[in-house]
Amino acid sequence: MSGAGEVVVGLVILVGLLGIIVPILPGVILIFGAIAVWAFMTGGSTAWIVFAISTALLVISGVIKYTWPGRKMKDAGVANRSLILGAVLGIIGFFVIPVVGLLVGFVLGVYLAELHRLRIGRQAWQSTVHALKGVGLSMLIELLGALLATGVWLIGAIAT
Repeated sequence: MSGAGEVVVGLVILVGLLGIIVPILPGVILIFGAIAVWAFMTGGSTAWIVFAISTALLVISGVIKYTWPGRKMKDAGVANRSLILGAVLGIIGFFVIPVVGLLVGFVLGVYLAELHRLRIGRQAWQSTVHALKGVGLSMLIELLGALLATGVWLIGAIAT
């Protein structure tokens, strides 16, 4: 692959990383796709090994992203129904209030669902904080996997 092509792949990976931090774009899919295109265009065993390692890192972080924070939220007593309502209101909020609506909608949805379930504002807020910590941990895990995959790609791009 040409140097300009690698720059384009790097920019797509950067957009993917930003998509993980600001969940507007499918970050992991962009990173996976960019590295796949790079491996296909570059060819050779090194490129495909880089692709395989990067894919493994993205998949492993994806599995951990959904299991570890979910277990922590379950242990804290946050109901799945509250998380679902938070996600729905987060999506609605995304369109109603640009940029911050996703976060505002999620917090409002979880709080309202927990308030309805628990009937005590303080406990509902504690559950909401646990949910936010879980979502934050989930994003950090996904970002770590993506950064590791990006690092593997960077080493492979320099080596080839």
